[in-house]
Amino acid sequence: MRPTPHKALTASALAVAVTAAVLLPVTPAAAAPSTAPPAAACTPAQVITNGGFESGTSPWSQSSSGVITNRAGQTAHGGTSFAWLNGVGSTHTDTLAQSVTIPSGCSTATLTFWLHIDTAETTSSTAYDKLTAKIGTTTLATYSNVDKNTGYVRKSFDVSAFAGQTVNLTFSGTEDYSLQTSFVIDDVALDTSGGTTPPADSTRTPAAPSYTVSLSSNTAGTVWTGHESATFTNASSTALGEVYLRLWDNYHGTCSAMPITVGNVTGGTAGTLSVGCTALRIDLPTPLAQGQSATIGFDLGITVPSGADRFGHDGAFSFIGNALPVLAVKDGAGWHLDPYTNNGESFYSLAADFKVTLDHPSTLLVPATGTSADTPGSSGRTITTATASKVRDFAWAAGPFTKISGTSAAGTAVNVYSVSDISSADAQSMLSTAKTAVDAHASRFGAYPYGELDAVIDNNFWFGGMEYPGFVLDLVSTTALTHEIGHQWWYGIVGDDEYNGPWLDEAFADYATDLALNKTGTNCWNGVSWSSTAEKITNSMAYWDAHSSRYSTVVYGYGKCALHDLRRVLGDTAMAKLLKDYATSHWYGISATSEFKAAAQAATTTDLTSFWTQHRIDG
Repeated sequence: MRPTPHKALTASALAVAVTAAVLLPVTPAAAAPSTAPPAAACTPAQVITNGGFESGTSPWSQSSSGVITNRAGQTAHGGTSFAWLNGVGSTHTDTLAQSVTIPSGCSTATLTFWLHIDTAETTSSTAYDKLTAKIGTTTLATYSNVDKNTGYVRKSFDVSAFAGQTVNLTFSGTEDYSLQTSFVIDDVALDTSGGTTPPADSTRTPAAPSYTVSLSSNTAGTVWTGHESATFTNASSTALGEVYLRLWDNYHGTCSAMPITVGNVTGGTAGTLSVGCTALRIDLPTPLAQGQSATIGFDLGITVPSGADRFGHDGAFSFIGNALPVLAVKDGAGWHLDPYTNNGESFYSLAADFKVTLDHPSTLLVPATGTSADTPGSSGRTITTATASKVRDFAWAAGPFTKISGTSAAGTAVNVYSVSDISSADAQSMLSTAKTAVDAHASRFGAYPYGELDAVIDNNFWFGGMEYPGFVLDLVSTTALTHEIGHQWWYGIVGDDEYNGPWLDEAFADYATDLALNKTGTNCWNGVSWSSTAEKITNSMAYWDAHSSRYSTVVYGYGKCALHDLRRVLGDTAMAKLLKDYATSHWYGISATSEFKAAAQAATTTDLTSFWTQHRIDG
């Protein structure tokens, strides 16, 4: 993803809770027992009970009966109820608390909640009224009337340090003697995942996934229903008794109104949803031994919310990224069930084959991952069949786009799809950029393997740009589009765990962008200024969600500058060979920081230990 200054306009302002046509009943996850399970028994779960306040007040304790409410004057983020602290306009204190147990066997614990603040205070600098969020005796954050906002904003905190403890989560709001400030909280969640005891081996599984999908849309292309199946093999020596589907785009709704819904599961038994309803456990009938394969199937419903988002519709134009459920990865750290992040990416998946059939009105063009072919459907409809091999995800768009096409000098077919307010000159410029960029990256890292490349252009994208295999969303921007196409190698071909190691795709794509645009990064490391001793290029999204203002600066900026510095240490020729060889050796595989550091060290006789320390590259 390529962030822009519009990043401050969070997707919470765009997300609309919608109900899809197929619904899987959700059983709320209960709080963990007071005795934490052993590390090996970590079951990913959401340990806040009644976080959306839709089931009365239990088990929350509140300072007065009106804190949890659905009364007029404020609105919920999802559902009908919310917690409304303060808003009295006189000296007043409200509190809201719940006791939670964070299992000791889970290495990741992330607290999230949605917060809306409105106030009658007129100052932009003095905090008269305050809300404090605490876990145990630790203050996570303090907000005030100065932080007022027009809609809900998602807050996220890494609370993994409290694993194995039972602690109180507390919100406390205070007002002074005049002028009200309302602190409105909704959809509180504390998601745990990641066992600290590894399985018998670290092999990534389920391996070699193959997805077959058939969907039909409504007239607008905003609702899609149909069926998906996934075939996979257990590559691990440890028997596989369950799999998890990631329903990533349920982040854009609520558990009571999910944009992505699954039902009528075959080939296994559906369990409860967890991690903000973005992870669905499916127990297999019989554990799979190493080398054995299985297939699960399910009915699928997708409802696209309003908003120019990577999953959303901008008027008549729908953008449908991360909507198809994909299999989570299990490796030496256990199941990777990290929460969705809107600040960057959480996505971690193995290279897979997709065959996706999309039945839609003929008035809509449907660019998609892979190579597409159109055939006539029923009256006034078209069947677009897209096939893609060795890709980590599948995305598409639908709308009355304007399409122009061309072929790069090296022979890659490139299509640019523009929304209605993009000028023909800008579309042509983006086509030229895409053709140049795909060849520039291919010459450095290896031939582009995905057949055609689709670029969907809309200047209303708040996030700048977003990458999917063979398919990117972008603004009219040469730099941004070159960056997203760079992701075809650094995330697409050379995969990584985007939640736990975001620098491995973002810094590498930004470095590739500099090379493609003939930027040398001269002296760029001289501008580095760390905000704390904990800040590192290699930090996870759990850290960056809690320090979101620094994410782009450090991961993109400092990350690419570190690679420029590494090039100066190794020399241009050795650095170019390192990256091309590294891409070749990890083609369709997964990159890890430790592996890249080892490859870099092997490329030089200079001891790089102090280099990694200076540039804060751990792993």
